[in-house]
Amino acid sequence: MSNKVNFSAAVYAAMAVLACSPSGSAPPASDTAPVTKATAAAPAPADPQVTAADKGRIAGDANAKTWLIVASDFQCPFCKQWHDESYKLIYDEYVRPGKIKVAYVNFPLNQHQNAMPAAEAAMCASAQGKFWPFHEALFATQKQWETLPSPAAVMDSIAGAVGLDKAAWNQCLQSGKMKPLIIADRDRSASAGVQSTPSFLIGGRMLIGAVPPDSLRAALDAEIAKNSAAAH
Repeated sequence: MSNKVNFSAAVYAAMAVLACSPSGSAPPASDTAPVTKATAAAPAPADPQVTAADKGRIAGDANAKTWLIVASDFQCPFCKQWHDESYKLIYDEYVRPGKIKVAYVNFPLNQHQNAMPAAEAAMCASAQGKFWPFHEALFATQKQWETLPSPAAVMDSIAGAVGLDKAAWNQCLQSGKMKPLIIADRDRSASAGVQSTPSFLIGGRMLIGAVPPDSLRAALDAEIAKNSAAAH
């Protein structure tokens, strides 16, 4: 990712709640999230669309010292659950006032047949500065496209609804140029210990599953306080 967002290879404290995992079930309760080895991601490509897409899935004040990194899968029902129940609260309380920056990191699971096409569609929207509206629409319509043989018609409808240049968006999709960035997201997340979605990386801590707002608030407040103290 751009903006020097790096994942630590340390073992993070974890909270196992509701999450999508490669087995299709929630991970067992654990005090730590295991770290897995992953292929090192290549440097950010020079393609201007890919560079714009990478930056477009970051929201918040550029001067904020605290990151909330969300590893998510657009087809995961628990990612939708967290989005519907908690995302707006966290955005309004922490991102909008400039306390933190949030980055969406793609972690499409292989058992979700339309997770990769959804991620590519969102990142091509991100190349036009429309990642977040597309992100909202994907979760809102998840039940409509999750089991379709092809989600293309729904994605096309979303592209029109959020005001994309559809010719440029379709060209981006057909090129497949976002796939390496998405795979790099997944590799970097896996190297940091992510094994299921949603997972949240906050400083040296990972929270796993559709965690309630209070759990994220506690972790964010602690990290903000730590970063504030370090700045002084």
